[in-house]
Amino acid sequence: MDALLEPAALQQLREALASAQYTSEGIRNHLGEDAAAAAARNDFRAALRVTEDSGGRLATLIRLFVCGQTEPVERVAAALAPLPLESAAALVEPDGDGLRAAIELEPYGDWWVVADLSAGMRPGRPLPGDHVLGIGGASTTLAAAALRRPVATALDLGTGCGVQALHLSTHAQRVTATDVLPRALRFAATTAALNGLDWELLRGDMAAPVAGRRFDLVVSNPPFVAGPGTTAHTYRDSGRPGDAVCAELVAAAPGLLADGGHMQFLANWLHVAGEDWRDRVNDWLAGTGLDAWVIQREVSDPLAYVNLWLADASEDPAHQPALAAAWLDWFDAQKVDAVGFGLITLRAAGHDDPTVRIEDLRQGVDGDLGPLIGDWFDRQDFLRRADLLASRLTAAPGLRLRQEAGLGAEGWEVERQLLVLPDGLRWVEEVDPVALALIGACDGSVTLQAQVDLLAAAHGVPPEVLADVAVPLVSHLIERGILLPCEP
Repeated sequence: MDALLEPAALQQLREALASAQYTSEGIRNHLGEDAAAAAARNDFRAALRVTEDSGGRLATLIRLFVCGQTEPVERVAAALAPLPLESAAALVEPDGDGLRAAIELEPYGDWWVVADLSAGMRPGRPLPGDHVLGIGGASTTLAAAALRRPVATALDLGTGCGVQALHLSTHAQRVTATDVLPRALRFAATTAALNGLDWELLRGDMAAPVAGRRFDLVVSNPPFVAGPGTTAHTYRDSGRPGDAVCAELVAAAPGLLADGGHMQFLANWLHVAGEDWRDRVNDWLAGTGLDAWVIQREVSDPLAYVNLWLADASEDPAHQPALAAAWLDWFDAQKVDAVGFGLITLRAAGHDDPTVRIEDLRQGVDGDLGPLIGDWFDRQDFLRRADLLASRLTAAPGLRLRQEAGLGAEGWEVERQLLVLPDGLRWVEEVDPVALALIGACDGSVTLQAQVDLLAAAHGVPPEVLADVAVPLVSHLIERGILLPCEP
């Protein structure tokens, strides 16, 4: 797949950007923390003041590609040197007597990403149907949630401009990226070449371009937006009705994953009146043979959901009422009460009885989700192979007990006791006094069986009866990361 610029021109562009220090750090140093943070929120006032006074190549690049300004031709030529302007037609376009950005050229960590101009850079103009998104909230959410352990082969399914493939390049020996849009693949090819990377780029819908192949890690930021099945914008609309594209990805996973491989993707699912959304998603997973952890991070009512996505595409305000009405009518016909958003992580572990968890995780999370997801699967492996009663366990570092009490006739009476995980996934679990005593004694010094025997004697119950209660409780708390197995 050809990039937007010739190889020699890409090399010259890379030299220009690096020598001008047009990087995330370079921009932050030039603008200052406050102005850089404001610019990231599309408030360019401070950035424009700083760059107007400072001048220079970096200032011109910031004004051109970050702030969306039209700049004098001679300044743009100097900023892009040694890339000649005649070779930069894909990057800039005439605007009056000057030049303005024709595409996004955005520093992203130590990389550069190229994509179509965002709606903010072209206010009042609806996005075309083949618009290729740059770095956005969904792409950074998935990047933070993806597993980063070394793998031989990785697939970015629906790569767009190549954000996920960039991250995969840090820990995968070979990266394959697919997209249904040739335009997206040209942007991805440019992103790869500009960063000195070599990806296999394939055109096609969903898993079709890699049929028969298997990967150690598959990530996807698919066109997951739920709706009637029309395709107004390829980056959000799959052409499948409702949440069918997410069900289709789950169904494709067994054929895409190598032994022990993972698949992770952002998803929407419908909340249908009279049904539990967990049952809906569980139906997608039935029969796949895959371990699965599905976490719901947000829930939106239909009106807010439709308005969000219409605004995201900068739909013509004159057409929005009709578009919104048709979309909402479809939701009404399908008895959709809400739409959930979250992450699906699947693993081909080869178990006869796969582990499947589908749950809400709406609380704030400490740090990136990716390492926490990896730890969750590691704990599942421990639970699968361990004899819990023979195991030594310890409470998670910093674990807190929170008590809720009510004022009664005899003073304050504790009504609920809650274990609070202060970092990581920040789970909160209600426990009874016996469970609290069991957990409090988990210091790694004795086995769970020994703790059960002591508690059973103290409460006058047979040890085997208490063990039947303790094992599933402890298993759940290990899964949550509240109790941790001691190293052998």
